[in-house]
Amino acid sequence: MKGKNDPSRPQGAKNEVSAIKIVFTCGGTAGHVNPALALAGLIKERTPESEIIFVGAHRGIEKDLIETAGWPFRAVEVSNFHRSFQPKEIRHNLISLRNFLRSPGEAKALLKEFPADLVVGTGGYASYPMIQAASKLGIPTAIHESNAIPGLTTRLLENHADLIMVGFEECRKNYKHPDKVLVTGTPVRGDFFRLTKREAKQKLGMDDGKPLIVSFFGSLGAAEMNREMAQFLALEVKNGAPFHHVHGAGAVGYRSMDSCLRETMVDLRQTPELEVREYIQNMSELMRAADLVICRAGASTISELTALGVPAVMIPSPNVVNNHQESNARVLADAGGAVMVLEKDSSGRKLYDTAWEILRDENKQKHMREAMSSLGAIDAAEKIYAAVMGLLKTK
Repeated sequence: MKGKNDPSRPQGAKNEVSAIKIVFTCGGTAGHVNPALALAGLIKERTPESEIIFVGAHRGIEKDLIETAGWPFRAVEVSNFHRSFQPKEIRHNLISLRNFLRSPGEAKALLKEFPADLVVGTGGYASYPMIQAASKLGIPTAIHESNAIPGLTTRLLENHADLIMVGFEECRKNYKHPDKVLVTGTPVRGDFFRLTKREAKQKLGMDDGKPLIVSFFGSLGAAEMNREMAQFLALEVKNGAPFHHVHGAGAVGYRSMDSCLRETMVDLRQTPELEVREYIQNMSELMRAADLVICRAGASTISELTALGVPAVMIPSPNVVNNHQESNARVLADAGGAVMVLEKDSSGRKLYDTAWEILRDENKQKHMREAMSSLGAIDAAEKIYAAVMGLLKTK
């Protein structure tokens, strides 16, 4: 196989590698699935003859995300363990133990049915049996970790993987085998870059000079954060709507947002600059146009913010394993691209004052944009593609 910079590569050749069979294994969160989807799309573009399948858990959210994107999906029986001695949780853990014992055989059988040339894991419990089985069968393996702190699955797989790809240089110190670690960044969907910031503002009708704030706290929303954003919106109304503001309340949070706004005596129908949605469908356009994002610190969001160079106020979720969102946010805050506010210290007033301090200071905004961009990797998919193709060649 010859790379595109190889002088012996025939001029005009479309594909950089011959057709290959690849398994992507991922799940649990969109942050684990999206990098795999981005890389799979690039590989299929470069080598249309290649065969690609995705493997996840039977009841994970990954099935819908992957099949909606048009990729074949296969499942292994795997589930997580709960840290509780309640009878219901004990039953769950017994089922998880059974699945843990069965899943290696399922993974091995799947790899015999689909003899892969490469298996790539991007996080989630389903990655463990697939990467482990591939390693035992002598199939090249790579894992990508989007979070600053490696998750349990990544830690367990470190000895089995031939290559570990991470988002930031600061991540390298968290691994026992730094020689295996390659800093690639995390891929971001191409639609985030189709418009310039000015074009996005014009398309949204928000090019009147007022800054744009975009806020969201996950697809379901977060009750406490929605209450704080209701207070935030009330302060915006009180101060004459100095910003455009689109808030995604989430499927659950949207139902309670009306009552939160009524408590603050706010009627958004009188203030067209301010908008609350159940779900933000045009996220790529809004993020591209945004002057400030207020959000959690999940892996997908981190990669989008850094690739676009958008300043952020981050309130990491305290309800995640290993408190990894705080670690993610701290990387951005330490670089100067974001302000981190812990949820225990957060309030609508504090978030409003923090946002106002950033948006009234053009020099501060410029510094934050530059700092955020310095952490971004627009070419992350290309770097990962080159790394896994190089792995295939050496193996």
